[in-house]
Amino acid sequence: MNLPTFLKTPGLNKAAFARRIGVSSAMLYQFENGIRPIPTKYAAAIEVESGGQVTRQEMFPDDWESIWPELARRRRKAASPPATAPQPQ
Repeated sequence: MNLPTFLKTPGLNKAAFARRIGVSSAMLYQFENGIRPIPTKYAAAIEVESGGQVTRQEMFPDDWESIWPELARRRRKAASPPATAPQPQ
C-alpha cells in the first residue's frame, strides 16, 4: 500500500501519525500529495508506524535495495527454498 492510500484509513489521526514519524502535519500533507518526495530518513518510521502496511520497498521501488541492503538479503533468504535432507532411496 502506498502512503496516500494508508493515510485515507478511516479513523487515522494524521496529526498523531505525523508526530510519531517525526514530521509536521504540513510535511506529511506534502508527502501525501506528492508535493515533496518522502526523504529516506523517514521511511523506516513510516513502515513501523503504519504497522508494515507501507513498506520501504513500496516507497522506494527503484532503489530500496541499494539504500537498505539488509532488506534485500532478508528478502532473498526468505525466498530461497529451505534446505532439505536427502531422501533415502
